[in-house]
Amino acid sequence: MRAMVFDGSTPSLRETDLPDPVAGTGELAIDVHTCGVCRTDLHVVDGDLRDPKRPLIPGHEIVGTVTAVGIGVSGFTVGDRVGVPWLGHTCGHCHFCGIGRENLCDTPGFTGYTIDGGYAERVVADSRFCLHVPPRYSNVEAAPLMCAGLIGYRTLSMAGDVKRIGIYGFGAAAHIVAQLARHQGRTVYAFTRPGDAAAQQLALDLKAHWAGGSDEMPPDELDAALIFAPAGALVPAALKAVAKGGIVVCGGIHMSDIPSFPYALLWGERRVVSVANLTRDDGRAFMRLAGQFHLDMRTTCYALADANRALDDLRAGRVTGAAVLRIRG
Repeated sequence: MRAMVFDGSTPSLRETDLPDPVAGTGELAIDVHTCGVCRTDLHVVDGDLRDPKRPLIPGHEIVGTVTAVGIGVSGFTVGDRVGVPWLGHTCGHCHFCGIGRENLCDTPGFTGYTIDGGYAERVVADSRFCLHVPPRYSNVEAAPLMCAGLIGYRTLSMAGDVKRIGIYGFGAAAHIVAQLARHQGRTVYAFTRPGDAAAQQLALDLKAHWAGGSDEMPPDELDAALIFAPAGALVPAALKAVAKGGIVVCGGIHMSDIPSFPYALLWGERRVVSVANLTRDDGRAFMRLAGQFHLDMRTTCYALADANRALDDLRAGRVTGAAVLRIRG
């Protein structure tokens, strides 16, 4: 099979021919149709996330068709269309797994980081962490649901049942979250890179109440702010924009250092929290929700061999919406 491989010596991936992976006990073998290109992939190849598997096939927003089922698998059969998300394995016996917080597992496995991912024609995955994909989405549309959608869903959920939601960094996750929030009757305020007219127009097209630069204040106080851009300086900016009792939720796996800020920005029972990974319950709940109404997925497609260009475009902020590798079909 063809795959794009990261060997750790350079951020560039190398196109390589590898043997087809074989499904072991509890695993699915999957022909990959599409794989989203996520900012977390950038953090892996750029060295922000340490100690990835090497060599590694990146990619954790996988959509494909099951071609073989390992011993002990239940709930999936050959021919099923499935999604493979970031959380690829948990130990099942640590303290956090025992209390239903498997997203904080002490010894997890992550697709496209510690487990080979979907920048390839074929992949194997632990069936317990795979998801059935709502039929209303094409393979290209479904790929960003596997991380941008899932992490966005968990980030929005952690904000609680509040009305006025600010979203900082209007990329793949944000353009999905904005639609979820609007579906739930919330008011959305979108913050982009200063001067990013395309992202601001996308937000308005998706019915955001207001869109502007991250250096601006919104016209109304926010009840919650969700931060998807990996810029620590956005934390004090978001605290300044939220009302007393508000919450700032940091949805990324990596963020630059948060600069010091006056205690007055935090006072008034404002809170800052982070999102770590996801749970299988998150995945199933989000897939049910995504199947109830159609999310308008804005995507830019690349061939598998163009994965480096996709990463470069994402790194430079040239992608509006979500980048997706189209691998077959």
